[in-house]
Amino acid sequence: MPPIFSPELLEMLGLGAALGFLGGLFGIGGGIIVIPLLVLGFGLDQAVAQGTALVMMVPNLLIGWWRYHQRHPVALTTALQIGVLACTTTWLVAQLATRLPSDLMRTVFSLFLLVVALRMLRPAPAIYGAAHKPPRDLRYLPLVGVLGGSCMGLLGVGGGLVATPVFTGWFGQRQTVAQSLSLALVAPSSIIALLTYSGAHRVDWALGLPLAAGGLFTVSAGVALAHRLPERRMRVAFACMVLCTAVWMLVKPLFLK
Repeated sequence: MPPIFSPELLEMLGLGAALGFLGGLFGIGGGIIVIPLLVLGFGLDQAVAQGTALVMMVPNLLIGWWRYHQRHPVALTTALQIGVLACTTTWLVAQLATRLPSDLMRTVFSLFLLVVALRMLRPAPAIYGAAHKPPRDLRYLPLVGVLGGSCMGLLGVGGGLVATPVFTGWFGQRQTVAQSLSLALVAPSSIIALLTYSGAHRVDWALGLPLAAGGLFTVSAGVALAHRLPERRMRVAFACMVLCTAVWMLVKPLFLK
């Protein structure tokens, strides 16, 4: 860890503040922004970048879950079932992910970013059809934890991006309820993912802790600004940024050979 108030530490705190602000502004986990930055900008191994990003994500997700639960509470039994399945799956998949070749993990992560960007750029589906779609049996709701936990274990991110559309589209939950359920899934599974990556020595704490500290002070400001800006334009701008990042992560190794 750099000395207190060293230029390196101040740089990491400032970078964490910027990333926390962007995460709050675009309403998507900061890991999607910070992982490519750690890989492309700092030259970290893909697995180490994912583990280091979790250091920043865990406190933000826990705070977000607590605040969201206060406004949109989820039944404790449902939250526990989803959380337990998500944590178990995260641990199992993360055991595999920390042993995969870095190039393979980088490719998988890049393809995931492509899917996320293209999905965000896709026109919204007709509300009429969605409103008249019969909801599925809610007894199977906790199984979404397996899907979200798999993403958290393999990629370090993406649990909420995958789970929320399933909660709304497949199970017919309201958007606010779906987001609360997703946080009940992602918050505990991010802790398990961090512990697993750390146990496999895939976390750079000297980078992760200052990033996490800086981000805690700016997430709320990003969220506040987001409510004042045109949502569609922000969504398109972020999707284009993610799309360009994914393409660059895929093609950059070809130029280095």
